[in-house]
Amino acid sequence: MNNNKKTAVVVGATGAFGQAIIKKLISRGLHVVAVARTASSLAALENQYPGIGVCIADISDDSSIEAIHNAVSGPVQMVVHGPGVGVAGGILEAPTATMVDAVNIKVGGFMRLCRAVDDFLEPHSRLVAIGGHYGLEPTAYAASAGVANAALFNVVRQISLALGPRGITAHSVAPGPADTERLHKVAQARAQLRGISLAEVMDEMKADSSINAFTTPEQVAWAIASLLDEEADAMTGSTLMLDSGRRRGLP
Repeated sequence: MNNNKKTAVVVGATGAFGQAIIKKLISRGLHVVAVARTASSLAALENQYPGIGVCIADISDDSSIEAIHNAVSGPVQMVVHGPGVGVAGGILEAPTATMVDAVNIKVGGFMRLCRAVDDFLEPHSRLVAIGGHYGLEPTAYAASAGVANAALFNVVRQISLALGPRGITAHSVAPGPADTERLHKVAQARAQLRGISLAEVMDEMKADSSINAFTTPEQVAWAIASLLDEEADAMTGSTLMLDSGRRRGLP
């Protein structure tokens, strides 16, 4: 690691969002510590981005606090919390265990991440949590994501209040459905359940957008990198909507 570089810690680093975010943060001159649960996926990431730091940790467990803390050795400019959660279906059939797990991963995980890096934070450090627009726009088929992300937005606001006196800011990013492998799996399951084609389901989901588009990982990475600017201090506690015009409610 270049000792002159500040650090970004990315949880969920090996997913589609995580990889795009790492690429963008490296281009902004940050040293990245990538956090994921499996050594093999992190090894593949190291091959793609030589010089990054890696940390094997399960963000759903308190042991991740020490693991992440030990993987950091200098000032932390940004942390990004972006793990995925299980798809549980609608609120009437979603297993309660899946709902609880989702909240633990999203909310508990973000709290663990913030505590892991607290000693390394300084004025203008950014704490960023990736939620999703379902946290603000409930649907009949994404109960676990909706509940977990709604709680996450609240926790981000609370952290922004708690750390604001130190000049540290907290931010939520709420993408809409992104055209990733994970979305295709969700759409395929829905297509089989309804007896229609994958293409039909994808078209339906795209039609929910006012611009008839999915969000891309690169768009999410752009938004997160923009928070590195000092002018972004004014946005602390707020949620950046990257849903391609899916939200219907106000504000």
